[in-house]
Parts: sequence; C-alpha cells; structure tokens
Amino acid sequence: MAGERLDAEWLRSWCEQADAALAELMQSFQLRNGFEAGSNVVVLATEKSHQAADALVELTPIPSDLTTMYWVIDEVSLPDVENAYFVHPASLVADHFREYGAVQIDGQELALVFASDGGGHLFALAGSGRVWRSTTASWLDQFDLAAAGLQEFFEGLSRQISGQL
Repeated sequence: MAGERLDAEWLRSWCEQADAALAELMQSFQLRNGFEAGSNVVVLATEKSHQAADALVELTPIPSDLTTMYWVIDEVSLPDVENAYFVHPASLVADHFREYGAVQIDGQELALVFASDGGGHLFALAGSGRVWRSTTASWLDQFDLAAAGLQEFFEGLSRQISGQL
C-alpha cells in the first residue's frame, strides 16, 4: 500500500469490523484468560474530537492520513490485545507534541507520534505516510519501519485481534 493514502470509507469499514471482532473476543475473554478484560474499544470521532484535530493542525502541520484518521476515529484502546495498542486522541498527540516535539526519522522528514503499545513503544507517522515504531520506550532512540501506511497499520491491528479469537 506504499504511496496510497488512507481512505475514510475504508477506515469506517475497519471500525465496524474491529468492533465486531472485539465483541466476539470479549464474550469469552474472562473464561480463556482468568481475568476480566479492560475496555477494548474503537471510539468514533465526534464534533469535540474534530475540534481537537483542528487544534492539532493549527499547532503543527500533520500528515494528511492523520487528518483522515481523526475525521473517522477519536481513539483506539486495546489493552487486552496482544501487548496492548493505543491510538491516541488528537488532544493527547497535541500535548505530546508540545512536550516532546516531533521525532526525527533517519532519511525521513519529521514524524508525529500518534500511538503506542503496552511496552511503551511509540508509533509515528511521517509525511511520506509511513508508520515507524520506536525500538525502545523512548522519544529519542531509533525508529524502525512498522508499516507502509496507516491502512497497513490498522490491518495489523485487525490481525492481532483476530489472532486471539
């Protein structure tokens, strides 16, 4: 999917499929794992989250795919999927940008951190549309290529959810 931009309709469909898979996963989670699941949700965008995305755009230029994503999704919280995954709301991305700035990726323009996993690794989106993952739980260390784009990133999350069904 390199070079292709995130399509809002595709992402809406992903949200519906992820919701259905998460509902199935949560039905048997406690029986299989011996403890109650946390809140595993895909939160759709609202007027308030659109305002937060607009404020982020005013703060710093953001990749167009991130704008598309925040038009559809406010946040994703998957604490019980694999090592946990979190797509941060635009308001948190703005807070992190104010505190840490953008991350520098070798050979890439600056990238904006938009997600993390349960181990503290960060995911950042560059203007090229590529998604990068930190090699450690740090804003300052190396980032390796994680996905050719946001669609591939979300497809990976779907595989992680499905892998637990």
